[in-house]
Amino acid sequence: MFYAALDVSLRSVAVCIIDGDGKVRLERSVPSDVPDLVRCLNEFGEPIHQVGLEAGTLTQHLTYGLREAGFEVVCMEARQVAAALSAMRNKTDKHDARGIAQILRSGWYSRVHVKSVESHHLRALLTCRKVMQRKCIDLENEIRGLLKIFGVKLPMRLSRGAFDVAVRDTIESDPALSHALLPMLHARQVLFASFMELDRRVRKAAHEDEICTRFMGVPGVGEITALSFKAAVDDPARFKSSRTVGAHFGLTPRRFQSGEKDNPGRISHAGDADVRATLYAAANAMLMRSIKWSSLKAWGMRLMKTKGRRRAIVAVARKIAVVLHRMWVDGTDFRLGSEATA
Repeated sequence: MFYAALDVSLRSVAVCIIDGDGKVRLERSVPSDVPDLVRCLNEFGEPIHQVGLEAGTLTQHLTYGLREAGFEVVCMEARQVAAALSAMRNKTDKHDARGIAQILRSGWYSRVHVKSVESHHLRALLTCRKVMQRKCIDLENEIRGLLKIFGVKLPMRLSRGAFDVAVRDTIESDPALSHALLPMLHARQVLFASFMELDRRVRKAAHEDEICTRFMGVPGVGEITALSFKAAVDDPARFKSSRTVGAHFGLTPRRFQSGEKDNPGRISHAGDADVRATLYAAANAMLMRSIKWSSLKAWGMRLMKTKGRRRAIVAVARKIAVVLHRMWVDGTDFRLGSEATA
């Protein structure tokens, strides 16, 4: 039985193949392209039981390519692999590939789910929208900062189209200032138009997806939260229980237990930070802005009185993640509950 390990970098991949006893049978460096990797593994001449690699940016591309070639690919959690490799004396691609091969042979790893191509397409759309939004905000802040030097203070909150008008009205009487700021204002207009187009595409994708439409039946859950959650989970069957979804997105407390000490800490912040942020925003909207009653909102409001606003929002965000997963698995709609039992 043979195990192949890949230490992947942008340009090359260090390949190490070991046998069942842990003896190195092949070591080679090849370009990080699927055809080159398949050729290297096939030239070994013996059937390979498993191919292992760390989770990373090239994981999806290499994993699907190697699976199509007939190999069983194991994607390992990067933090766990890094902790194991930290005990090695030398840090090189060759040594890392050897270490990954031994981890694969021993079975001491956590398998990472490789998301589907559809999920990656949705994530790409959401990421592009977020990048454009950040760039617009950065330019707005730069313009505000430059205007402050001249004693101009724009209102803190301006509607989407009012910012451009407010700045132009302010600087039109100062030719020198207009000469400096108008190019930045034009760049912000272009970025804002791109952001609006991406925002339209994201919302359209959410409304055209049956699962996302069902998610948006939960008070506080909008298009961004629904699409982000669907893209991040990808396959609901990979969670044995809906209760574990909250922990997957870092919404459960850390725990440190040793001897007589047992100290629960703050939430772990593990997993996808963007999804965690959207779930938090959905919970905040449910508790603070939504007027629709539900047993989940009533529970959160009671919790807010005893635990405080932030803890209540985190708890409701965790509940929303559990509810969305259960709705997906069962194919059901959100139930508001009964006021008599709330």
